[in-house]
Amino acid sequence: MPTAKLRVAICGGGIGGLALAVALSKYSDIQVDVYEAAGQFKEIGAGVMMWERTWKILDQLGLSEDLSKAADTPPNGFPGIGFDFRRADRETGFQFHMYNPPYGCIRFHRAHFLDVFVNHLPSGVAHFGKRLLSYEDRHSNSQVILKFADGSQGTCDLLVGCDGLKSTVRKQMYDQAPFKEPTLKIVAEPIWSGWVTYRALVPADRVRQANGGKETRTTTTPMMYCGKSKHIVSYPIFQGRIVNVVGLVFYPEGEGKTFDGPWVTECDGAEVIKHYVGWEQEVQDLLRHVDKAMLWAVHSLRPLPMYTSGRVALLGDAAHAMTPHQGAGAGQAIEDAYILAALLGEPSITALNLWKALSAYESIRLPFANRVLRESAVSGKMYEFNSIFQDNYTSLGPAIDAQWSWLWESTPEEEVERALKRMRGLGVKHKL
Repeated sequence: MPTAKLRVAICGGGIGGLALAVALSKYSDIQVDVYEAAGQFKEIGAGVMMWERTWKILDQLGLSEDLSKAADTPPNGFPGIGFDFRRADRETGFQFHMYNPPYGCIRFHRAHFLDVFVNHLPSGVAHFGKRLLSYEDRHSNSQVILKFADGSQGTCDLLVGCDGLKSTVRKQMYDQAPFKEPTLKIVAEPIWSGWVTYRALVPADRVRQANGGKETRTTTTPMMYCGKSKHIVSYPIFQGRIVNVVGLVFYPEGEGKTFDGPWVTECDGAEVIKHYVGWEQEVQDLLRHVDKAMLWAVHSLRPLPMYTSGRVALLGDAAHAMTPHQGAGAGQAIEDAYILAALLGEPSITALNLWKALSAYESIRLPFANRVLRESAVSGKMYEFNSIFQDNYTSLGPAIDAQWSWLWESTPEEEVERALKRMRGLGVKHKL
């Protein structure tokens, strides 16, 4: 084995962190260590969705065959149903829009999705029970010192914070920013989006049995049930055996404020149903099968002004945690990983000129991911008739589609080429 030209420490073993580890494992001269605070890799939540753009990355990483086995409906290259949009907050609902992108909405049980990444990790990469307390970016000897809660330490040439919305890495990066802006600490703190979600899993057989043994829209199709200041997302996962249900309620007075109370709590089905009284029958038929749900206060980040500082970078939710309205959070983390790995894997990049790769990564990913972050919040308001289009269905439908324009305006391959070109054009050495 060649001597590692770079030692990369990944803090956080969620989807973004594991995607980066898998992508970097393609380069034999890069040493990768994944530090996970928990005792094993695990994902909170139930469903995760992908679009065509992300699927192409997963295919290039060599994961598509295994992920096809885990997908509810493996992509076949043709247009499919992204979401079926219905006006549902009335006794008689109706479809007002259908979003049909290439490949449709590719859906997974989140745990099964993560398992595919875990199974593609090289041995010896994962380190559990390693909760990062702080890091020290030592400019004098070109390395980063990692300090963990168990008293141990580690070293690396590059630390990548993949530690989520409440990122320890992001907090320290912004606390120690080389340019002291009074607002930086505030910008780096999570904010309440104004939405709460009720997340539940419903056995699809129960829904079918209640429908005389026949399939329903909720057991076969990604659905978006829309109402004023509320909506419900549902789609089948686990090869149609489970319906993932997410009910959302918007409190406009809370947007951008501090949430008063625990961010995640458990509740019963009655708590969910009370928010959707009077909605169309198929919504009632679905919700009455919800025995319990997890109530989440949906938090996100403001668009950040930087993703890198010195020998430290942010990735995924640590950089751009967003609302779930475009099903884009996991995909954007994977795109971060794809581009960062391509830059670090370039033969010319070493610990001495690492700044070039990080500068190019930030210049490409920061504006793109921040755009998706903003568009996601706008989409949620569209689904709830709180945008400038209100319930003008003729203009609202095309506007909803346009919110996803980032999916097709470029390709991940083009973004990598832009990043590589940007990196190769950097000639002045910066001090790390």
